[in-house]
Amino acid sequence: MNHLRLEIICWSCLLIAMAVSTEAASVWKLPTAQMVYEDLEKCRQESQEEDAATLRCLVKKLGLWTDESGYNARRIAKIFAGHNQMEELMLVVEHCNRMEQDTSHLNDWAFLAYRCATSGQFGHWVKDFMSQKEVER
Repeated sequence: MNHLRLEIICWSCLLIAMAVSTEAASVWKLPTAQMVYEDLEKCRQESQEEDAATLRCLVKKLGLWTDESGYNARRIAKIFAGHNQMEELMLVVEHCNRMEQDTSHLNDWAFLAYRCATSGQFGHWVKDFMSQKEVER
């Protein structure tokens, strides 16, 4: 009887956790220029200008990174959906995320995966995106 009760409690906790994470995922919105620059400034101050720590802080605040799974390829692809290469971009981000995964050095993982993913065409898209944001400021 106690075993059954414990199993029911475990399943209940699992369902609650899934519901919470599903709800959190559904409220994510594309980052705005103001969000990017405000969060970037906060992250620079928090990380004392250290590049890898600043990057990880920024992508966490923008909802593009978790310490458990790294970059969220789907969300990143949504930002660049106008390039009509979402599937390809997701593959690149996922590949780099897996290749550089290092849960004991999270800042390095975030930085190296970013550098890997932006070494090609995606890097040009990021530069264009950020330069558009500077014009809006």
